[in-house]
Amino acid sequence: MHSPLLTTSSVRRHPLPRLNHALLLAALAHWPAAAHAHFVLEEPPAYSEQDIFGGPQKSAPCGQADPGSPVQPTGAVTTYTQGQTITLSINEVIFHPGHYRVLIAADQASLPPDPVVTPGSTPCGSAEIVTNPTLPLLADGLLVHTAALTNPQSMEVTLPADFTCTECTLQVVEFMSNHVLNDPGGCYYHHCATVTVLPRPTDAGAAAADDTPDAGCGCHTAGSPPTGTFLLMAGMVLLIRRRSALP
Repeated sequence: MHSPLLTTSSVRRHPLPRLNHALLLAALAHWPAAAHAHFVLEEPPAYSEQDIFGGPQKSAPCGQADPGSPVQPTGAVTTYTQGQTITLSINEVIFHPGHYRVLIAADQASLPPDPVVTPGSTPCGSAEIVTNPTLPLLADGLLVHTAALTNPQSMEVTLPADFTCTECTLQVVEFMSNHVLNDPGGCYYHHCATVTVLPRPTDAGAAAADDTPDAGCGCHTAGSPPTGTFLLMAGMVLLIRRRSALP
């Protein structure tokens, strides 16, 4: 008999005391093998339910093929705007040294494979960090760490100014060094969120409204006197001319 999936949403409905890493490791030792996982995507909401360790998340690109852990869609869609700097939040509940990368694509099938890993003392030695990312990669080498991240962490990523999409896939990937190969997933764990990126609001309408004359407002173009001042000056000129014409 399989134990029910204890998801992050069910934990929010029934709060549990915060577990430290030692307790998490002890719990992990007795958890079903399919649930062994390492980070939870907290923001934006993941496209599928996550257990308290973040599973399913082994299989690329979104943990959708983890053995024994069928995906349970959340239906969550997060909306952003072109060029917006967005905040992602993760909680690395089981520590491994490594870093994170963020990608965006029209759908899961359009996401690229995980980067090639160079073995070290373990099969998961090192992976190249791209310093000048281009789509679909938004950022790489985030939260590089060799010690445990004891609290949830935030990462800021800026969306391209010329990119829009409707219900596309935002992927957050954890690379782990000093680790054995996962099956599936190798040296990586994966989470995805469904997002929509809208066009940036245009200011053309507001600018056009500002340029429309307002009758009776006394507005004038820079460098020209206001209408009232002009009429006063014209009257003074006429008065002077009349006085000069008198005998």
